[in-house]
Amino acid sequence: MLCVLGAVSVARAAPTLRSAVAAPARAALGAHAAAAAPPVGRLALSRRQAAAMVATPPRGPAGTRVRFAPSPTGSLHVGGARTALFNWLIARQQAGTFIIRVEDTDTARSTRASEESMLRDLEWLGLKADEGPHVGGGCGPYRQSERGEIYRQLADKLVAQGAAYPCFCSEAELEAKRQAADANGDDPKYDGTWRDADPELVREKLAAGEPYTVRFKVPAGKRFEIDDIVRGNVGWDADSTVGDFILLRSSGVPVYNFCVAVDDALMGVTTVVRAEEHLTNTLRQGLILEALEYAIPRYAHLSLVLGEDRAKLSKRHGATSVDQFRRAGFLPDAMINYLTTLGWNDGSDKEIFSVDELVRLFSLERITKSPAVFDMAKLRWVNAQHLRLLPRPELSALLREHLVQEGLCSDDGSARANAFFDGVAELAVERIEVINDVAPLVEQVLGYDLQTAFGSADAGSIVGDGFEELCAAIVASHARGEMPTGGEADFAGAWKAWTKAIGDATGRKGKKLFMPLRLALTGALAGPDVGASVQLLALADGRSAKLMPMADRMAQLKAVRLPASA
Repeated sequence: MLCVLGAVSVARAAPTLRSAVAAPARAALGAHAAAAAPPVGRLALSRRQAAAMVATPPRGPAGTRVRFAPSPTGSLHVGGARTALFNWLIARQQAGTFIIRVEDTDTARSTRASEESMLRDLEWLGLKADEGPHVGGGCGPYRQSERGEIYRQLADKLVAQGAAYPCFCSEAELEAKRQAADANGDDPKYDGTWRDADPELVREKLAAGEPYTVRFKVPAGKRFEIDDIVRGNVGWDADSTVGDFILLRSSGVPVYNFCVAVDDALMGVTTVVRAEEHLTNTLRQGLILEALEYAIPRYAHLSLVLGEDRAKLSKRHGATSVDQFRRAGFLPDAMINYLTTLGWNDGSDKEIFSVDELVRLFSLERITKSPAVFDMAKLRWVNAQHLRLLPRPELSALLREHLVQEGLCSDDGSARANAFFDGVAELAVERIEVINDVAPLVEQVLGYDLQTAFGSADAGSIVGDGFEELCAAIVASHARGEMPTGGEADFAGAWKAWTKAIGDATGRKGKKLFMPLRLALTGALAGPDVGASVQLLALADGRSAKLMPMADRMAQLKAVRLPASA
């Protein structure tokens, strides 16, 4: 099946007046090629290659073909990631093709570093492309900067068939027209000065090498409509909405809408899923597709993602790029889960989904028209649920990697190290929401700052209620070797028996036992389970500079008794 669905082959134009106008245009467009050339290191199509692709479009797999088309001018925003995700889900669900196309015609702002960053972010999310600049495919090149000759030849075709024309208006003339329209209260659209110009005058100007743009000739009285999957029927009265718009700038660089329409057609895109801000672009793109006799894809325009203040999500709302969330310790599957539910649901109250479930359940028809609000607290909650669903070995490995990278813990790969990091996972699983939460938690467990805890208002009632007596009992028990150290076969049972013995020796139980016991052994009034913390201390021996061993803690507790015995 052709990569362009419903396309017609381009026959050589007959030697008419229009082709006579187009011939100098081809030469002029060729002269613009240097200005419109791709950045160094990228391979543009030759005229012969482009002509072959235009005349006989390349073949691509049949079935659903969707695309994500980022502009490499910065980081991958979560809104863009959601668009990519929705396209990917449709492709996977329907055994279709997910295309990544890089729209890098903005040569002043587009960078290869940005492109590579975006591709890495998509890879991290698991959104692997079937076709794209990094994997190839039958409908490439997949960077617009490498497809310039295709756009120029199709612009030439449109001029030859009378659907476009050269416009020689200078920027100063156009600005004067805009100001006049504003003064009269009219829409500042192009007034068609060169739309039906004298062909002889056009030839003279082309022959003289005067700069010009190529404009699309919007048919009089034309109305264009789409049945948007999300928004229903949407239509425009074309000539009263846009006027004759530019296809090629005077530099020879094609404009965004021309590139998008051509690429969607030549890449055989069957469904365009994109943000609602592109809805108005659909009119221009649809007119171009019709003029070139290419098939019109289905469209689904997604509502915006807003911040919690209901403004468009931006950097002022905090983290907005995928890479920021990756570095903050979010899981890719949790990001997939949360982003999918921004504007979509399966009709139930279910909030936690696996990727496989989303592939099976997702549908464009269930996307809502209303904007979605990005809720950071909700994302953290979703991530926490995914952390808890991970197999313990996988969670342990993730936490291990993070703690080593942070320089908080060393890892010699020993069985004792394995036991330590497994213990961290058990201790942390119910207390963290993102991977990065584990570092302060482990630092709290390994560290010991009794004097700072004494200074807190909450410690007053504990310290003033026979705390020195409890400390003495703990120190004495430790000196006799009675305190469990973490190596016991049944540490939980041993720890329970030991705490009961301390309670019996001091006449304490319940809160009057457990709160001062926590303060004495951990140097904190709140935190993870005391027994689990003690067990982790034993396994952490020599593994962290933050570690305060139990022997040193006993020394501090022993000092607490000194004022009472003086």
